[in-house]
Amino acid sequence: MKIDILTLFPDTVNAVLHESIIGRACKKGIVEINCRQIRDFTDNKQNQVDDYPYGGGWGCIMMAQPLKSCLDSVLEDNEGRSRVIYLSPQGQPYTEDTARRLARDYDHLVLVCGHYEGVDERFIEKCVDEEISIGDYVLTGGEIAAMAVADSVCRLVPGVLSDEECYTGESHWDGLLEYPQYTRPENWEGMKVPEVLLDGNKAKIDAWRHQQMLIRTKEKRPDMFSKLSLSEKELKAVERNLKGCVECRKAVPEDLHKIVDITKQAKQILQKRGIPQWLGEYPSRETFSDDISRGELYVLTVDGSVEAFFMLSGEPEPTYAVITDGKWSSDEPYLVVHRAAVSDAYRGSGLSDILFKNVERLALDTGRKYLRADTHKTNKSMQRCLRDAGFVYRGNVEVDTEPGFDPMRYAFEKRLKYKK
Repeated sequence: MKIDILTLFPDTVNAVLHESIIGRACKKGIVEINCRQIRDFTDNKQNQVDDYPYGGGWGCIMMAQPLKSCLDSVLEDNEGRSRVIYLSPQGQPYTEDTARRLARDYDHLVLVCGHYEGVDERFIEKCVDEEISIGDYVLTGGEIAAMAVADSVCRLVPGVLSDEECYTGESHWDGLLEYPQYTRPENWEGMKVPEVLLDGNKAKIDAWRHQQMLIRTKEKRPDMFSKLSLSEKELKAVERNLKGCVECRKAVPEDLHKIVDITKQAKQILQKRGIPQWLGEYPSRETFSDDISRGELYVLTVDGSVEAFFMLSGEPEPTYAVITDGKWSSDEPYLVVHRAAVSDAYRGSGLSDILFKNVERLALDTGRKYLRADTHKTNKSMQRCLRDAGFVYRGNVEVDTEPGFDPMRYAFEKRLKYKK
């Protein structure tokens, strides 16, 4: 596999791609990666590679001539199966399947790194075979994207990794996320390695790992999980990942100790992830005590132990009266989901899915047609939970919070469906 990268910053790219695993593969001659300085192919004394756009606009555009001359030089002596790729936010999303196709179908890739405000469209039309995007965001240049593509393709070349299983067992290879991994020590800060990994039974370990891949994919990437063709046995294995009996009931004062503990765990995770939500003393023991007295706080128990909670209220939320950047579906009475959390012991287990199923079950019993909730814009986990439960983003609302912190919250809504 030979890869030529057309760039304005060859030193930067070389510094990354000639280190570690890919660097060792280059030294062994298994892969060849060359960085070509586009400025070396300009036809002016100033080595100018960009100019102002016709029609006006911000920034400058990379000129077609230096790019084409650089490309011609690269392709001149190459007799392999070549593919010219422009790294662009307008390209097709890059996936593991794309990496496999490029590694399988070609032995020479030319990766073109744009810069400034892009490149002259005529170069793309005349010289580029395909455009690739590594994500729905914009970078200052194509170098980071080119390095990602080069790395992911090269690791699939035979001999780069020690064994084929090094990549066939990774996330995304067969539509699943990888199973959790552990190393020494066996007990770290009170957290133990799963027993199944310690007894040496390969069949049991393989079965456990496959089950964990299914569970992780369902929890973290439901979009990927929905595309899988699973057997009835595999589906039941995912449903059984919560051991024991899960029940939902109204909270009582005796539950407060465990509710407060779960709250502390959740606040630690929010703080670790830099999410400014549940700040200061909120929500406090008194907050939950008031919820219980109003009959609005519910807990989920696993084998009798409280492992999750949520508040469900039929009272209008004052902060929802004003919504920006969108609107609610209706002015009809609604229910509000607040203060929901799952214990560390059951985080990632699917208990959050069960929590929102119970929210909907209780809501349907009231006859109301809508559920509403809000969360901070950086709280991606809660946003994912809400969307997985069928909630739709409606706009922004402003809540009371600690001074100096962003009061805006993403507002979500779900229309309940009643069986005829």
